[in-house]
Amino acid sequence: MSKKEGLQLEKIRHSLSHLMSMAIIKIYPDAGLGVGPAIENGFYQDYGLPESISSELLPKLEKEIKKMILKNIKFEQHDMSFDKALKLYKKDPYKSEMIKDLKKAGEKKLSFYRSDWFENLCKGPHVASTKEIDPDAFKLTKVAGAYWKGDEKNKMLQRVYGVAFETKKELYQYLKQQAEAEKRDHRKIGKELDLFVFSDLIGKGLPLLTPKGSIIRQELEKFITEEETKRGYLRVYTPDLARLELYKKSGHWQHYKESMYPLINVDGEDYVLRPMACPHHFMLYNSRPRSYRELPLRYAEIARQYRKEQSGELSGLIRLMAFSLVDAHLVCRPDQIEKEFKDVLELIQYNMKILGIKDYWYRFSKWDPKNKKKYTNNPKAWQKTEKLMKEILDKLKLKYVEAEDEAAFYGPKTDVQVKNVNGKEDTLFTVQIDFDMPGKFDMSYIDEKGKKQTPMVIHRASIGCIERTMAFLIEQYAGAMPVWLSPVQAQIIPISEKFIKYGEKIKEMLLKEDVRVELNNDNETLGKKIREGEMQKIPYLLIVGEKEQKAGSVAVRDREKGDLGPMKTNKFIEKIKEEIEKKI
Repeated sequence: MSKKEGLQLEKIRHSLSHLMSMAIIKIYPDAGLGVGPAIENGFYQDYGLPESISSELLPKLEKEIKKMILKNIKFEQHDMSFDKALKLYKKDPYKSEMIKDLKKAGEKKLSFYRSDWFENLCKGPHVASTKEIDPDAFKLTKVAGAYWKGDEKNKMLQRVYGVAFETKKELYQYLKQQAEAEKRDHRKIGKELDLFVFSDLIGKGLPLLTPKGSIIRQELEKFITEEETKRGYLRVYTPDLARLELYKKSGHWQHYKESMYPLINVDGEDYVLRPMACPHHFMLYNSRPRSYRELPLRYAEIARQYRKEQSGELSGLIRLMAFSLVDAHLVCRPDQIEKEFKDVLELIQYNMKILGIKDYWYRFSKWDPKNKKKYTNNPKAWQKTEKLMKEILDKLKLKYVEAEDEAAFYGPKTDVQVKNVNGKEDTLFTVQIDFDMPGKFDMSYIDEKGKKQTPMVIHRASIGCIERTMAFLIEQYAGAMPVWLSPVQAQIIPISEKFIKYGEKIKEMLLKEDVRVELNNDNETLGKKIREGEMQKIPYLLIVGEKEQKAGSVAVRDREKGDLGPMKTNKFIEKIKEEIEKKI
C-alpha cells in the first residue's frame, strides 16, 4: 500500500468515527465523547453513556451512518478558542478534561471539525466529504469496556469498534479472514483441546498448562535442546531473580524499568525478577579467565523471564506476565562474529522448516539516534555495529526490510517476522549483536599475543518464547498439530466391549514404542467415539473389532486422509514411528 492510499484509508476511518459519534448522539444526546482514533483496519470511539449498550445496537448505528454517508456531508476544519470550546463541552467531562490538558501542554489554539450539525475537537485528517466513503465498505464489529485515559482508577467507558476499507470487496476479504482467524484462535482451541487454562485466583497472564499442553511444550523443549547441543551450545541454568545492582550494571534498569516488576527487599537488599537472562550468562563467562582458544562460547538456557504488562495487553499465550524464552548468548572474537551470526540464522531456518513455518521474512531493526531515552548513547558504536550487521545480511543474500527505532537498547537486531492468523505482523525469533554490555561487564579474553581483549556477544532466541510459539503453532495448524507434537498421537477405539482387551494389548505395544496413545472404552456408539476423536484432532484413530483381532491388525483412520483400511499392527507402528522421528 502506498503512503497516499494509506492516508486516504486513515481519513475514511477517522471520518467514520465522527459519523458514528453523530449516530450515538442522536440516540443519547448527552453522551460523553472520549478518544476515537483511526486504527489498523478500522476505528473506535469511547463513550460515556447513561446505560450499557450491546452489539445489538450496532446494526441500528450502521443504518444511521449509511444514511449520513449518502447525504454527502462535508468535513470542515476550523480553530476555536479554549473558552468557547469549554462552553461547547460544558456537559461533557471527557472533552472538557482533554481541552484543559491541551491548554496545560501549551497548545495555543484548538482544531475542530464541523460535519453537518456536529462539532468535534479533532486535528484530523478527514475526507473532504462523505462521497469519498463507500457505504458498503464498513462494519461496526463489537462493544467493549475501556477505562478513561487507559487508567483503571478512572471511569469505565464503552468503546465501539468498527472496520473500514475503500471497497466492499476489501471489507468482505477482511471479514472472511477474521472469521477464519476466530476459528483458529489459540485461546478457543486451547480450551476445546484442554491445552491450558487461566485462573483468576492465580492472576491474569499466568497460564497453567494441562497435561496435554505440557506435552507440546516438552516436545518443543526436547527438540530445541537436542538440536542446540548438536550445534555446540552449552546448557546452563540461572536464577529467576537477582540483585538490582546486576540490572543497573547491564542497563536494563535504566532502559527497561517500566517493564520490570517492583523491587523485592530481602534483608535490606533490593532484588528483582529478571526481564532477561543475558546478565546472568555474563556472570558465568566472568567466573574465570578466558583464552581466545575457548571462543566461541555458546550458553543456552530455556530461561524463565518476567515482563510487567498492562492487563489490557495480555492475550492468551501470546502476551504474558511470565514466559520461557529459548535464550542463548554467544561470546565470540570479532573475527568469529560473521560465522556465528550465519550459523544462528541457519539454526533458525532449520527450526522454522521443522515447525512448518513457511511464510516469513527478515527485518533489520535499527536504532533511532533521536530516541536517547530508549538506547545506549554511543553513536559511533551504533553506526559500526549496524554497518557490520548489514554487511553480514547482504553477504548472506537475505531479503530484509529496514526498521528504525526497533533495535534492542544495546544493539541492532535481525528479526524473523511472520503474519499471524489476524493478518498482523509479529516478531517470532530474533538475533542481536551487542556492542554495549561486554564492556560494561568487563568481559575479556587473552588473545594469541597474551593481550587482554573485549569479546562481542550475539543474543538470540532460536524458537522464541515457548508459550508464544505454542500459540502460533496452535493457530497455524488450527489445533491439528503434527504427529510429533500431538499430545495424543493415536487413539484405539474398540467397536464394542468385547474387544477392549484386544485394544489394551495394542495400547501396550504402542506405549513400548514411545507412542502417545489412549484407549477409548467409553460406553458410546462407534460413530460418536470417532467424531469425538476427530474433534480432539488426534492424528490416528485405530478401530478394532473381530476382524482386526483375528488378523492382528488395526483399521486405521487418518486425521487428514480418512480411512486407510486395515493395517498390521507392526506396520502401523513402523509408520507412526517414522513420522515422529522425521517430525512430519
